[in-house]
This record gives sequence, C-alpha cells and structure tokens, in this order.
Amino acid sequence: MAAPGPVTRAPALRPQPGTALYVHLPFCKAKCTYCDFYSLAGEGQDLTGTVEALLAEAARRSPQHPRTVFLGGGTPTFYSADELARLLDGLDRWSRFRSSAVEVTCECNPESLDLDKARALRELGVDRLSIGVQSLDPRILELFGRVHDVEDSLAAFHAARTAGFTRVSIDLIYGVPGQELADWERDLERLVALRPDHVSAYQLTFEEGTPLATRVAEGSLCRLSEEQELAFFERTGALLAGGGLESYEISNFSTSGQQCLHNINYWSNGPYVGIGPSAVSKLGSTRFGNPRSLPAWLAAVASDRFPAAWEETPEPPTRLAETWWLGLRTRAGVEPTAARDAAGLALADRDDPALDLAQSLVGEGFLEHAAGRFRLSERGWPVADAVAGRFFAACSARAPGA
Repeated sequence: MAAPGPVTRAPALRPQPGTALYVHLPFCKAKCTYCDFYSLAGEGQDLTGTVEALLAEAARRSPQHPRTVFLGGGTPTFYSADELARLLDGLDRWSRFRSSAVEVTCECNPESLDLDKARALRELGVDRLSIGVQSLDPRILELFGRVHDVEDSLAAFHAARTAGFTRVSIDLIYGVPGQELADWERDLERLVALRPDHVSAYQLTFEEGTPLATRVAEGSLCRLSEEQELAFFERTGALLAGGGLESYEISNFSTSGQQCLHNINYWSNGPYVGIGPSAVSKLGSTRFGNPRSLPAWLAAVASDRFPAAWEETPEPPTRLAETWWLGLRTRAGVEPTAARDAAGLALADRDDPALDLAQSLVGEGFLEHAAGRFRLSERGWPVADAVAGRFFAACSARAPGA
C-alpha cells in the first residue's frame, strides 16, 4: 500500500446519495488510558464553536440521504441536549438523514447519559445507543481512567430503555492485566441479564503511545499470555451466545436483526464520509482523513478549505486483500466475485490470487466454503488477523491488474 500522501483527488470526490455518514465529536470528560482515538478532555473547550464547525463541514461535504449515521468520538453525550439538538437539526438540514437513515447511532458514556438526555436523543432522530460500559470491575475502571462506576452503567442502560430505545448496545473490554476469567464470566453474565440488543466485546490492545502501553513497556503491567487471551475470547463468545447474542463479527454480537448496519458497511469495504477532526472518509478507491488536531481542523473549516490532511489510493491488489481482510472478520464471509468487483479487478477465478489462497486455507482448516462464500472456520476465528495477513502477502506477490 502506498503511504498516505498529499491531498489531490479527495476535493473532487462527491458522495453518492445514501453514503454512510460518520460525525466525530472529540470531547470526553477524561482521556482513558487505553484510548488511541483522537479525543480531548472537554472541560474549557468551545463546544458550541465545534458544533458550528461540524455543521459548516457538513454543509459542504455531507452525503444526501445517508443510509446510516454514526455519532462517535470522544463522547457525543458530553454535549448538552441543546447542543446535540443544534447538531442533529443542522445535520438533517444538510443531509436529510431523518427521511432516509435506517440506523442513527450515538455513542455515550454512562456518566453522561440520563433519562432526559436519552429522551432528547430519541426525539432528535437517534434510534440506537452504544454505551461505553467497558467493565463492571471497579479496579479495571480505575486502571482505564474511566470516570463512571458500575451503578452509572446500570443507570444509563435503564435510562435508554425507559426512553424507549429498542436498540441498545454495550461496549466491553476484556483480557486486562491481572483480570481473572471467573470475574469476567460473572460480570458478563450480569450484563447479559440486562438483555442488551448488541454487545461489542474487545480484547484489550496496547496501542503505541497510550499510558497502558507505556506501563507494559516499563514492566509495571504484565499482559495476559496468549493461552489466557484465547480462553477469554472463547468464553466471551460462549457466554454471549448462551444469552441469545450471536457473533456476526470477531468482536460484535447481537440478537436477531440488531447488527450494527453502519459498521457492516465498513466491513463490506463500502463508501463513507467522515466529518470532524481526525475523521476518515472512503469514496471510490480513495481514502482520506481530516487533521488529527482540533486547531488545524477548525482552521481548515474556517478558511473554507477542504479539511483533509492526507489521502491514499491503494493499488487494486491491495484493495482486493483489504476486502478479504475486512470481510473475513464477519460470519457472512466473502464472495470472490464481489471482492474482485470491489477492488476494481476484472479477473477470472483462475487468475485470482485471493481465491487461490482461500482454497488453500480451506484445506488447512482455517476457512470453510459454502454457497459460494468463504468464511472463517471455528479454528480460524481466533486467529483472524493472522489469516488476513496472508491475503496481503498473496495479493502483493501476484499483483494482478497493478
């Protein structure tokens, strides 16, 4: 893949009607120790000015009639109900999402979601909430630098239900240094008893530059062994399945019909527009991203410049590998002809390096093939990233259509 370069193509790209829309609101009450997303402590920040800048960018770049909208961050619910109303009303003015979106998600943290705000979001057109519970273990919440407690999490969930939300997701992180599997099982059972519609359960990763990664490097924290991580992964899937939440992606589980459609578009390598600082867009074969800096993004928007700071247009072989990599994360898997179409490659089966590899991986027991699609087998599911990496090597080696 070519390194991200200067912005040349992106300003000329226009989203088709229905393109997914992501809105990045960067402020949180506090920065978590594991977080590598672009976010800032919100105290003292110009929240109203940031909303106005988001709407100015939306006026120039928002797709018309998006199929899905996702408010992420940061913590969108750090904003007041009035500020969220100004934002969502403005987004509707520029995109008409309220007449088209089949899913409108808002991320929230427990300390910033009460019944009044949940009701306000519902009235403003949000129909799905994703609550960042992360853990029910006070020690882990403290390690993560979270500012909510267990009771806040339970209260936020009940507020969402009381406000009438029938689509409520809980975000969790497991595999934490010092965490015992039995404690995780107990907490997960407690959360499943709430009957959420969706759970995103992520194995803790130690992103470079985060406080947790620094502590591991210094030796003051010791990450779990691979055997322990595998045990957490397997028990998570089993316990959630027992509660009626089936995996449809490596880290995502839902009841029937409650999958996150916005994220499915990402895993399908579909188009999307991102607005806000650090937000990424993909239109056609080109990806581009806004500055990972609030002042730089605000300056670009204020000066009426296209805000992207970088762009890249991967070659077709890389796009083919990416489509397999993303698709194999899902239970639906990959259909080879559709993958070639997404990559812009006109190839016969016999010339498709990804198909050759997929067939080999079936023989090795990591993939299975049914109804024209390839997907990870139960053996391949825990090692999805390693399997995906082989597609990049195979497609780069043969480089069809480059």
